[in-house]
Amino acid sequence: MLVVLGIPLLYMELIVGQYLRKGPVHVLEKVCPLLKGVGMATVAISFIMCTYYNVIITWALYYLFSSFQSPLPWQSCNNTWNRPNCTDHATNSSFSTTASQQFFNHKVLERTSGLEQPGILRWELFLLLVVAWILIYLCIFKGVKSTGKVVYFTALFPYIILLALLINNVQLPGALDGIKFFIVPVWEKLLSVQVWVNAAAQIFNSIGIGFGGLMTMASYNSFNNNVLRDTLTISIINSLTSILAGFVIFSAFGYMSHLQSIPVSELAVDGPGLVFVVYPQAFVTMPLAPLWAIIFFFMLLCLGLDSEFAMVEVMVTSLMDSYGKPILKYFRLKEILVLVVCSAAFLLGIPHVMQFGIYMFQLMDHYTAIVSIIFLAFFEVIAVCWVFGVGRLSDSLIEMTGKPPAMFFKVCWWIICPVLIGVILIFSVIEFKPARYEHYVYPAWAQGVGWIIALASIIWIPLAAIHTLWVLPGSFKESWAGLELAIWDTTRNLKHRIRRSLTPFGLEKVPVVYPSGSGEIFPDAAVKL
Repeated sequence: MLVVLGIPLLYMELIVGQYLRKGPVHVLEKVCPLLKGVGMATVAISFIMCTYYNVIITWALYYLFSSFQSPLPWQSCNNTWNRPNCTDHATNSSFSTTASQQFFNHKVLERTSGLEQPGILRWELFLLLVVAWILIYLCIFKGVKSTGKVVYFTALFPYIILLALLINNVQLPGALDGIKFFIVPVWEKLLSVQVWVNAAAQIFNSIGIGFGGLMTMASYNSFNNNVLRDTLTISIINSLTSILAGFVIFSAFGYMSHLQSIPVSELAVDGPGLVFVVYPQAFVTMPLAPLWAIIFFFMLLCLGLDSEFAMVEVMVTSLMDSYGKPILKYFRLKEILVLVVCSAAFLLGIPHVMQFGIYMFQLMDHYTAIVSIIFLAFFEVIAVCWVFGVGRLSDSLIEMTGKPPAMFFKVCWWIICPVLIGVILIFSVIEFKPARYEHYVYPAWAQGVGWIIALASIIWIPLAAIHTLWVLPGSFKESWAGLELAIWDTTRNLKHRIRRSLTPFGLEKVPVVYPSGSGEIFPDAAVKL
């Protein structure tokens, strides 16, 4: 999936972002006016995700501050928040729960039994959410140059921690069993379509395809930047990081399975339970437990900040691309716009720090990161690979770097990627599973809310298509203004509008000459096919 889907689509997004020098909204508006809503949808999904994703940073801060004590607060059951079925050692009993589970559920979250009981605001988490957004703002308010300086630390420091954790974990009893479970494939599962669907979804989320961040960051590159080098560097580093993290995670799984005397495959980890239940549970049995907890949750904080930077920057860049002059006239400084975006996302994230917040978090994550992103990726590939076309994409790369893309990428863009994503989309719909959290089954009304959350991004695709057809010359409003027009004339205008809306740069008001000797010209009145 990485070779035939991940790398080609990453290459594609970096090319169009760097060539057109805009965020996802204007990039998609130029490459396929009819599907400009895909760009709007990527901005919407990034903004929706940043409203709830920052709660992970909030939890990480809570654990980080709680780690500056010995013994760790989740080490024993002698606390006010513990229930009678608490056990301070790992167990495979379905009745008892570990101290780390109860710390997360009853101390950090103070969670209720479900969405039906929202509970009250968790003031500790609320204040930490404020701190998290202040950190985000201070790191990005000066733009991508200041963000880049911060990322040098937040991106590189986690590797030191991962290596330290791996060295420590492999010395624990049972760690090799977990690593063996990680690297030895179960061949019969490769026959399951769902496995391949999950693999593709993991590639999208891991690399960031379809979220708009890649196009946004590429738009700040120099025009002649080596796109292929960036593509391969990102892909290789991402894959090696995933493998390294897999060894770290499954070595800990092996250790926990050894303590519980159950197979690794039967370890139940759901939602955020891996980093906020399993790892804290493992730390308490290690020497210097507070030290390991501190560096682990600081690493988690760095990783969370990296992801949040990109999602907020997508929104800011898109607003500046579309309304830069009026925004600067009103706010005077871009820093104020960043503050407004961060403040809006903070307010929308408040429900996640209430007692029912974990259920809201899981619901939004399921319908945003899993459901919406597949739809967006499919229409993005159609817009860029088929409407804009592989030829124009190749010409853009030639003008920037002087070299055409390899035939492998052209085949992937033209055939393999659209077909694969289409198949993934179909099977994602056929085998769709409603959201759940541990043993809690979301009621029907909550699933409806989930679909509304998904539609909050997807709906921009048809709405923007209607808008494009409306604003083009010979539009619906002109047809209705002259009622004397015959039906056949209206039909002819509609065909003209659709044809032009499927033409790259079809909304340009001035002649646009396509570069690098392609011989293609797209003036305002050129699309009279």
